[in-house]
Amino acid sequence: MLFSIGASSQQSIDDDPEIMQNSIIYKIVQSQNDLENYNYYRAQINLEEALDLAIKTDNKKSVGFIHAIKGRLQLILGEEDKAIKSLNKAIEVQRIINDNKNLGKSYKTFGDVYLFKKDYATALDSYKAAKSKFEEEGLRAELAETLLSEGKTYNESKAYTKAKDIIEQALALAKTEGYKKTQSEALISQAEVFNKLGNNEKAIALAAEGIKIAKKNKFTNILNQGYLVTSNLYNDSQSYKQSRDYLNAHLRLSDSIRRVSKVNSSRGYDVQYLLSEEIEKNKEVVQELEKAKDDKNLNTLISILSVALITILSLLTLSLYKNNNIRLKTNNMLHKKNGELTVAKEKAELASKTKADFLSTVTHELRTPLYAVTGLSNLLLDENPKPDQVQHLKSLKFSGDYLLTFINDILQINKIEANKVDVEPESFNLKKKINNIVLALNNSAQDNNIKIHFEYDTDLTENFIADQLKISQILINLIGNSIKFTKNGDIWIRVYKIEEKDKIFTLRFEVEDNGIGISQEKQDHMFESFSQGSIQINRKYGGTGLGLSIVKGLIDILKGEIYVKSELKKGTTFYFEIPLEPTNIEEAKENQATYFDGNTSNLDLSTVKILVVEDNKINQMITKKILTKMELQCDIIDNGEDAVKMIKSNNYDIVLMDIHMPGISGIEATKIIRSFDEDLTIFALTAVTIEDKMHEFDEAGFTDIIPKPFKQEEFEKKLYNALSNKNKSSSAV
Repeated sequence: MLFSIGASSQQSIDDDPEIMQNSIIYKIVQSQNDLENYNYYRAQINLEEALDLAIKTDNKKSVGFIHAIKGRLQLILGEEDKAIKSLNKAIEVQRIINDNKNLGKSYKTFGDVYLFKKDYATALDSYKAAKSKFEEEGLRAELAETLLSEGKTYNESKAYTKAKDIIEQALALAKTEGYKKTQSEALISQAEVFNKLGNNEKAIALAAEGIKIAKKNKFTNILNQGYLVTSNLYNDSQSYKQSRDYLNAHLRLSDSIRRVSKVNSSRGYDVQYLLSEEIEKNKEVVQELEKAKDDKNLNTLISILSVALITILSLLTLSLYKNNNIRLKTNNMLHKKNGELTVAKEKAELASKTKADFLSTVTHELRTPLYAVTGLSNLLLDENPKPDQVQHLKSLKFSGDYLLTFINDILQINKIEANKVDVEPESFNLKKKINNIVLALNNSAQDNNIKIHFEYDTDLTENFIADQLKISQILINLIGNSIKFTKNGDIWIRVYKIEEKDKIFTLRFEVEDNGIGISQEKQDHMFESFSQGSIQINRKYGGTGLGLSIVKGLIDILKGEIYVKSELKKGTTFYFEIPLEPTNIEEAKENQATYFDGNTSNLDLSTVKILVVEDNKINQMITKKILTKMELQCDIIDNGEDAVKMIKSNNYDIVLMDIHMPGISGIEATKIIRSFDEDLTIFALTAVTIEDKMHEFDEAGFTDIIPKPFKQEEFEKKLYNALSNKNKSSSAV
């Protein structure tokens, strides 16, 4: 009787709806916790048990909800097709009972599955359906998450502007409602979008804000993703040290997550889940077989199956163990090699930067005394020297010009090697450009009794879009080289098309001469820096051996190739091939201001006052002599602070400002002057490398730049031009 009562009471408890509902809820909560803790097999067991109870009690809401969670679990395990089936079951039930809240969540997970499958159109449709349900139910947290997923989908499909707008909505909603997790993840996703849109500075700021929130609230996975995204952002902006630091943080956190999950990859989750599932199934088989202990043959079969099962499981476990060890060793080796490569890369970058800084410093220090050499030689030649001194002064001037050319060549090589040369395409007339180069070099050719022949393919269009300055530099170097090594001969320049692909022409340029030629041995090293034919040739013909190295570097930048054919005492042919885009647009007219025509009769030079700001005494003397010769008065100051004071208390027409001086630099002094006088003409009279500092000169507010050492004619033209323009402005007023 007591046994019957106990059994009936047990049965009544098991059938109690409230108790069964509590059990369903408990198992669902447990499965969600298991998902968070990477225990996918345990989550699967709890979901199956909860589903059995829900079906038994005909609890359709729980049935639909459990199928939706199963779909999410299957997505994590990479079983997309199973996930779709589970979610379809969930949606079918939830539609019937109008469970809009959970129906929206199912649509959301459905979208995640199709995003994973890269079916972006279906994913977006699912997210839109989810948004509709969340808006109806007023579920703002879920709405923010769905907007974020929708934005990620647009980003994946490369619709970056649309992605930015959608993620901005998610971010605004998350901020308003205080959903920190969504806010953190949205900031990092928005950083990726801004990077794609070309605003890397904004992207880095957004990622930093997202990381800060994730770190504060211990959102481990989001923080890990934030580290990786930020590393990529810094890498794109060439800030390699910061990129490496964030990559290391990402790797450390990834290792920590793997230790927690005890699984190395999604495939590992799948294997462990399947292994656990098979173990449980085999346990059930063993239990059923054990019930048939009376059957001797069955017992034997059980023993055989058990041994086979244990053997299979042992082999599988051993295989997993070995694979795991191999993976760990490979990862360690990759980390080690990556570290070695990073160190080597940093050393190379440091060496390159040190070399560039050294060359910049040396060339500046060389330009300053060269200013004295060229300036004094020009002044002395203009002051009626003795006949026997003229040749000496011309030799001095030639040496100064040669040194300046050598310095400029070194700087050009340095810029090419440091990848600091940008391509600046523009429309121009190629035939006209080459004709101008021939005219410019014709005097040098006539000095060597050389005739230049130019052949341009009659069927070839003349207008192209390309970097005409670099093409000019290449041709000037090659033609100049032929002129130097040819006496009493001819030079042929030819241009023709050899290929057309996707509206891009590949043109071949040939520069042929019948000069001294080049030996085969020397041809192998023609394009290396400081490479020349021989010491005797160097002594006889001069040159530094940098011209062809510059040519090779420029042609590489233009994505072309250069070749040489030569035979001693018969001549040399250089030919290069570069891609050019033809155009119907005629050559753009230059908008540069024309120089003063040289007529000073309309200028009242007696009232002009010029301030020379220069700390070098020799340079002060040279500049003053040049200005005196131009009938211009000047004051001289040797530092920036006094220059600012003088300009405040005097009315100067022009300021010639040196850059490197004791105290404040010329750039800082100019910034101060511009704070109280925006119209004063200020020339940067400098020996620094102009191209590298151009943005600093523009920001400081210089009117123009006169590089030292300068040609006296150009210097005079710039000053007279500035004074002429000032007079025109005064007359107009």
